[in-house]
Amino acid sequence: MSANKGEYSRFDSEHIWHPYNRVPSSFPMFMVRSAEGVRIKLTSGQELIDGMSSWWSAIHGYNHPRLNDAVTRQIKDMAHVMFGGLTHRPAIDLCAQLLSLTHKDLDKIFISDSGSVAVEVAIKMALQYWQARGHKQKRQLMTVEGGYHGDTFAAMSVCDPVNGMHHLFAGMLAPQVFADMPRCKFDQPWDPRFIENFALTLESNKHNLAAVILEPIVQGAGGMRFYSPEYLKQVKRLCVEYDVLLILDEIATGFGRSGKLFAYEYADICPDILCLGKALTGGYMSLAATLCTEEVSRTISGGEPGLFMHGPTFMANPLACSVALSSVQLLVESGWRDQVSTIADILSAELAAVRELPGVADVRVLGAIGVVELNEPVDMAVIQPMFVANGVWIRPFGKLVYTMPPYTIVKPDLEFLCRQMVATVRQYLAGAAH
Repeated sequence: MSANKGEYSRFDSEHIWHPYNRVPSSFPMFMVRSAEGVRIKLTSGQELIDGMSSWWSAIHGYNHPRLNDAVTRQIKDMAHVMFGGLTHRPAIDLCAQLLSLTHKDLDKIFISDSGSVAVEVAIKMALQYWQARGHKQKRQLMTVEGGYHGDTFAAMSVCDPVNGMHHLFAGMLAPQVFADMPRCKFDQPWDPRFIENFALTLESNKHNLAAVILEPIVQGAGGMRFYSPEYLKQVKRLCVEYDVLLILDEIATGFGRSGKLFAYEYADICPDILCLGKALTGGYMSLAATLCTEEVSRTISGGEPGLFMHGPTFMANPLACSVALSSVQLLVESGWRDQVSTIADILSAELAAVRELPGVADVRVLGAIGVVELNEPVDMAVIQPMFVANGVWIRPFGKLVYTMPPYTIVKPDLEFLCRQMVATVRQYLAGAAH
């Protein structure tokens, strides 16, 4: 292909499908030349401060020398080897590190290659668990409205069934059980009525339920809502009472994003199965993990056929495991709590400027997550070029203009990012009003 930038852009628009898009693209595309620290450099020569951490994964920023070194060192030994019948140090060291950081009752770990697959694995674990126990009727999942768990078929079935991104597939997906979304805000005084609908729904369906699956504390791509830790604590209590497994999807919230290393720590509980991904490799490669308790693994292994029935080709890819181990170690050593706390303070102070603006429904912050919720869905074809023109990379969806910046962002860059978010929202709403 010609090196002409216009030719590349035309080819991209005419032939390449981007996430949640059509061909040709519904939105303008901005071609990246490189990325360094918290800056994305376009082929146009423009630099953008990144407010998205590449969909919440690049927590250490881009082109980090320590992570680069991990990939470089590993590739000299092997880029990949199958995990069936073979094993290697990068996988063993990574699993040991993850088990040391998560709840002590999470004792077994399955490594996969994306967040959606980690959720698929968790659902399979729950179904196989009850098959092994002889309760073959327990084959449904229960969740809450407003959630998001991935784009593969089992994962789609537990996403919001009406307002989610997958409603078009409603008649083709496994029928699951949905309770009302949590109505209790993160810091709201607890009222037992907040859990009533969930409790009634669980009790009514307990005989058919294999597991409850939730995003702990933060409902991510389904709406960026933050709910009370007491709600999650009550969910765990009810799962124990009605003998239903609890799966927690920490793919978005894990590794410090919510202000805790894992969001379930706010409720001081342990799930039966835990899904991790996104920030696991610091945004370098696709990798995910599903952890479970000894009880879950022992039961599956003791039932027919005596095996867990899943095995991705690129499971435990050595390159991905090596950079993930380096990323997790870097996080642990970095003082991430102070970084996230500082980000939260700045987001709270700066984004408050649009709280009373006509067209803004809510402004909320938790950890390194800042959300401006509008009254109406944004027009991406209009608002995205505005952000780029203002020197920042923010990717809204639906009614939500939000940021999840890298933890390494320094105060002047974060203040600039927030002020350009505010300026762009003002500019966009002013234009929409006319």
